Amino acid sequence: MKQLSVFLENREGRLSDVLRILAEKNINILSLSLADTSEYGMLRLLVSEPEEGKKALRDNGLSATLTEILAVKMPHQVGALQNILTVLCDAGINIEYMYALCTGTEEAALAIKTSDPEAASNVLERIGVEFFR
Repeated sequence: MKQLSVFLENREGRLSDVLRILAEKNINILSLSLADTSEYGMLRLLVSEPEEGKKALRDNGLSATLTEILAVKMPHQVGALQNILTVLCDAGINIEYMYALCTGTEEAALAIKTSDPEAASNVLERIGVEFFR
């Protein structure tokens, strides 16, 4: 799955600018994560039209890129996340970051950025993990 990443100055109104630009292009936000420091923020979004979102943001002077991530489905049960992390670790795949996804269903979901998305996908498919595409 393609994730839209936006580098933002940490100042009033910048997040609102991004949301307005996407709304004007009728691009739906499926999930987001915002991490910040005192000077900047990294906004990560899963959107309905990632290529169009990237273009719209860049056309408005914002730094936007697309990144491959895995959107993983998992059951709501004790140890489900630990099982996924153990499989990736045992395969020598580093997790660079992850965040929860809103699915609108009873199952849990994660966005996972790994050092090797293809290998991570293969390893997780072998144990029956399902993905959002």
